[in-house]
Order: sequence, then C-alpha cells, then structure tokens
Amino acid sequence: MKKRCYIAGAGEFYDDELPEQGDYVIAADGGYSALVSHGIIPDLVVGDFDSLGSIPDHPNVMQSNVEKDDTDMMIAVRQGLELGYTNFTINGGLGGRLDQTLANIQILVYLADNSANGVLVGQDIYVTAIKDSAIELMIDSKPCGTVSVFCHGYTAEGVTLKGLKYPLDNATLSNNYPIGVSNELTDKKAIISVRSGTLIIVYPNNIRQGEQK
Repeated sequence: MKKRCYIAGAGEFYDDELPEQGDYVIAADGGYSALVSHGIIPDLVVGDFDSLGSIPDHPNVMQSNVEKDDTDMMIAVRQGLELGYTNFTINGGLGGRLDQTLANIQILVYLADNSANGVLVGQDIYVTAIKDSAIELMIDSKPCGTVSVFCHGYTAEGVTLKGLKYPLDNATLSNNYPIGVSNELTDKKAIISVRSGTLIIVYPNNIRQGEQK
C-alpha cells in the first residue's frame, strides 16, 4: 500500500505541499485543476464537478450527484479510508468559503474518530485533530511559531501541553472558552495530549508533526 492518502480540494492550494512518491492521490472536484497545473495526475478523481464545470478526462472517475449529503472532500476521505489509509494530507481545504473550511475541520474530527490522522494544509498554517491521544510537534530551527489548541465537543479532559510557553497539566478545556489560543513553542519539540475528548490543533507550516500516540 502507498504510504498516505493525499487529497487535493478546490480551496486555496498550497504549492509547497505537493504529493510525494508513493502517495495515493485523490482529486476532489476542483482540486483536479490544481494538481494538473503542477503536472500531477491523480489516482482517483471524485466529485459532482460543479467546480470544474465538466467531468475530467481521466480513467478513474467517481461522479456524484450535485444534491448529496457528503461534500466532495468527504467522499474523497471515505474512499481513502475504504482503501485502508490512516494518514491523510488535505491541500486546498482551507481558505475560500468559510462554511467549506468548517466542514473540512469537521472531516478532521471524522478521521480522528476512525483512528486516522488528517492534516489540512494552507499557505501559512496546518490544522489537525486528535482524539484520546497525543501528538508531537517539532521544529528544526530556533523554537518559534504560534500553536493554538481548541476543544471540539463539549469538553476535552486530561489535556496536557508540554514544550509550550503556557503549559497545561491534566486540564479540562471547553468549547465555549478559547483558553488554548495563541500559545508558543519554547522547545524544539512540544507534546499535546488529551485523555478523553477531541482537540483541534492549529500550527504554522514551519512546524512538522511527529509521532502520534
């Protein structure tokens, strides 16, 4: 199996985050144009093609109805999960319409609920979600960059932040008080963990994800 599922969406596309050799690449509707502009032919193209305006000339197309419950991005994610992937990078899922951005953040939670890790990549930021687990954030240069942690759901319990300017130890976060916004790295590695619940984590693109536990 290829190492990760890379999905291109119709939002703002980050040109510096392209598929790597060995990735399984899915284009979600307008994401097809972004990939082709970089000379990349995806393994699969999905969507209702309202963004593209026509069905692309591709040997592996999955067309959906315009009126549907799943967004094109959700269809792409479901396909990746069905193929057995647990590591997802989503480019073109931020920016543009706010409702689509929020929907894509909810998709990160859906992936976490299904024991998978997803990252939304943008021009300046990455967004990920963890559930009942921990994640490492690492930087090779001098520690810098803003890291924000939000509760998704009513509460997130047992939240611990290490390697950040404002640490937490076994704290409870709620979804109506953004105490976790605008934290800062103080070390080259930070650890964010939650015992019970789901966290949305936003960090700059000079920081990379390490091991998730």
